Amino acid sequence: MLRYLVYRLLSAIPVLVVVSLVTFLIIFLVPGDPAAEIAGPGASGDEVRRIRTDLGLDRPFPEQMLAYYVRLFHGDLGRSILLNRPVTDAMIERAPVTLSLTAAGLFMSIFVGMTLGILAAVRQNTITDQTAMTIALLGLSVPDFWVGLVMIYVFAVSLGWLPTGGFIPIDQSFTGWVRSMAMPALALGLTQTGLIARITRATMLEVLRQDYVRTARAKGMPEWIVIGRHALANTLIPVVTIIGLIVGILLGGAVVVEQVFSLPGVGRLIIGAILRRDFPVIQGGLLLTASIFVLVNIVVDVLYAYLDPRVRYD
Repeated sequence: MLRYLVYRLLSAIPVLVVVSLVTFLIIFLVPGDPAAEIAGPGASGDEVRRIRTDLGLDRPFPEQMLAYYVRLFHGDLGRSILLNRPVTDAMIERAPVTLSLTAAGLFMSIFVGMTLGILAAVRQNTITDQTAMTIALLGLSVPDFWVGLVMIYVFAVSLGWLPTGGFIPIDQSFTGWVRSMAMPALALGLTQTGLIARITRATMLEVLRQDYVRTARAKGMPEWIVIGRHALANTLIPVVTIIGLIVGILLGGAVVVEQVFSLPGVGRLIIGAILRRDFPVIQGGLLLTASIFVLVNIVVDVLYAYLDPRVRYD
């Protein structure tokens, strides 16, 4: 297992190198002049050229790319053009918000999705099954930003139960953190709840037809033991696989949800950087997102060996 883990970590390096290269090329080819953005509309040509020289934007493409990779090798994501501070510091400052939102949305989608899927499979072709799948279909069909706006109107504006936006760190107030994350996490996770519910239902129905499940029931085991110990354990592999993909979707969706709920996260930082041509922040944000996605997929592969004894990594 240790050898496999080291191999996967090393194999992730070329992936991140390619991602960083693609990111740099896209940013380099995007029209727009960061120097002119910084200088402002009333700046003279000499002032814009001076800023461009200070930022190194007037150097040839190979020199800029070499300097970019040298900084990455030293763990330096560059300096924000508009914030005038290291990109790493800006990311670290905002990462807890995005990670909290993604983790809360993932937990909600897994808990609700698997619950709906199990209920639908156990009560197949009943009103429970139809209701659960209707909720799942609704979750797949409704965009997260629309859900967020509706919840703000209902729970914040009309009822006054929850704040309309903002973020309270969990170390300051757990209750405040829950209140600030409740609506964003629900809006973010609802779209993936339906997917997990449908995957869980389909897999559970297949498992419930297996001989070992019939044997467990024939022995007189309680139904909750049959479902929880025998059926659910063999349902987790496909669910865990789809969870690895969902994390990437949630990280992308967090950008929109952070805008809706005014959360000071990495997604909102990247949106602001795109609008203002702050290229180092855009590159750093994309690299951070790609790194998290690669790491999550490695964790998913490792979990296979614990969930299924037949899986072995030599």
